[in-house]
Amino acid sequence: MTRPFSHQLNPDLDLLLERVIDVPRELVWKAWTTPEHLKKWFTPRPWSTTDCEIDLRPGGIFRTVMRSPEGEEFDNTGCYLEVIENERLIWTNTLEAGFRPAGPPSDRTPECTELLFTAVISLESHGRGTKYTALAMHGEPGSKKRHEEMGFHEGWGAALDQLVEVAKSL
Repeated sequence: MTRPFSHQLNPDLDLLLERVIDVPRELVWKAWTTPEHLKKWFTPRPWSTTDCEIDLRPGGIFRTVMRSPEGEEFDNTGCYLEVIENERLIWTNTLEAGFRPAGPPSDRTPECTELLFTAVISLESHGRGTKYTALAMHGEPGSKKRHEEMGFHEGWGAALDQLVEVAKSL
């Protein structure tokens, strides 16, 4: 049995999205961990995910390229911290692959340097579906506020709706 992730929610630093979805967690996991599936749902429409690289292990790379409706691309690189199959993914954009600290702001997409966080995606069986929990932990209140103002709940909620569509087709 895996030890549950334990975190005291800090309302000044954390954003939370919880929902029960009607997809088994194994399919949710597959949608989160397979690049060709993730590219179909990860970015809320009308944005798109044009590239994805996943090395599914602690220290492995988690990289996506998001494209705006105007065609501007945003390269986001992070590092997996914890990978527990069908249960939990923890990744952060404060580190690059191999746990290397992210480069200085000049080496990164400006939008990424303003939004540093660690994400915890937890999956629990719930009847025939899954209790899906996404937690975004920020290091300072300003970063959490910017993420919330960018539309965390709406964006991550829309992406989850898209994930459900993709997972049901797997």
